[in-house]
Amino acid sequence: MPAPASNEPTIAAIATPAGPGGIGVIRISGSDAHAILARLFVPSRPEAAPQSHRLTHGWIVDPLRHLPVDEVLAVRMRAPATYTREDVAEIHCHGSYLVLATILDLVLAAGAQAATAGEFTKRAFLNGRIDLSRAEAVAELLDAKTREGMQLAVNQLKGGIAEQVGAIRETLIAARAVIEVAIDFPEDDVEILQPATLATELRQGVEAPLTRLIANAEEGGIFRDGISVVILGRPNVGKSSLLNSLLQEERAIVTPVPGTTRDTIEEYLNIKGMPVRIIDTAGIREHAEEIEEIGIQRAREKVAGADLVLLLVDASLTLSDEDRRLATGLGGRPCLVVANKMDIAPDRKAALAAAAAAFPMAPPPVAISAKTRSGISDLEEAIFATVTGGESLRDPAHACVPNLRHKAALSRALAACRLVTAGLDEGRSADLVSVDLQAALDYLGDIVGETTTEDVLDMIFSRFCIGK
Repeated sequence: MPAPASNEPTIAAIATPAGPGGIGVIRISGSDAHAILARLFVPSRPEAAPQSHRLTHGWIVDPLRHLPVDEVLAVRMRAPATYTREDVAEIHCHGSYLVLATILDLVLAAGAQAATAGEFTKRAFLNGRIDLSRAEAVAELLDAKTREGMQLAVNQLKGGIAEQVGAIRETLIAARAVIEVAIDFPEDDVEILQPATLATELRQGVEAPLTRLIANAEEGGIFRDGISVVILGRPNVGKSSLLNSLLQEERAIVTPVPGTTRDTIEEYLNIKGMPVRIIDTAGIREHAEEIEEIGIQRAREKVAGADLVLLLVDASLTLSDEDRRLATGLGGRPCLVVANKMDIAPDRKAALAAAAAAFPMAPPPVAISAKTRSGISDLEEAIFATVTGGESLRDPAHACVPNLRHKAALSRALAACRLVTAGLDEGRSADLVSVDLQAALDYLGDIVGETTTEDVLDMIFSRFCIGK
């Protein structure tokens, strides 16, 4: 396949993360990529004709001062066999930020423009190398926080969503062909359009797979996007100790003094492949001082956006009115009651019974000791079961899980297809049915980028890092 003709400027960026490292990479893409590299790169052994996709040892030299900047490996990659399907050059240098920034400045001075976020991947999409769903998978792969999330992104990068959407669109296209013939030849002696048969084909070939994909998005989305879990409780019930116990590190300061935590503390952990953002909050109590009250207000804000609240109580003490009042401020958020300090509770069974009676809207309390880590694995199981219904991701290696944008498009396509089948059942005219059929096709085309508007594309690629 020939390289796409393009008048786009040549772009360049640092393609490796910020911070010192053994190797840093500067990526250049565009029609002038190889010429720009030639202005700066001096091979250690002169080449008669540099070969594509072969690393060459040499030096980057400042062309104005004639001074070497760094010893590097450089590679030229000729279009269209590149990430962007344009001519690409890469400079593999030492991973010092100063070295990378200096070389990038030289590349820009030699004629390249600084790449914007996601611009390399956007060019790969615009030049036909990947569809939009695969482009989004790149960002999801970079953002993955667990192996399961990584595998879901890899499946999408391999075309899992695109292939299934493509099969559904083929059924819709075949149906549209039948309907268009019926529109063009309304008085034909042979009945071209058989509404009942076509409606059955659409229900089986479009509505059923769309319903499965939407269910997959709801079931598996948490393994990609994760959940937010807030630890809530009155002062000194062990919220910070629980955070440290879940993380297995001393992340939060723990003292016997009530009100030590004045702000929220957020960290990520992995529970059975599910990314969990765990949030420690200030203890909530009445008559708090001004600074503590700010932390309490932030705790309430975090609860409002939480997927799950861990309502922590002190099992070594009698439940107080403050404990009970916390439950009234959850705003209907899913909640697990966690009875802490079981290692010093005078009567374990009585403490659990009291917690269960005080919070009847929640599942049975989970007994733990954050200090000794007793019961922490039970708590992790309870968190997972509450959020997922106890279902693990069935097969991460082959699961096809649409993201939120895909889910919205799939839902709109499903609604449009149901209008089509309802129209066929009710005997509506082929003209009216064709409008809804085209709408379903357009919604599915939005997933792979065939009908996606420019502002949506800009929004998608703005999620990427510079250099990708």
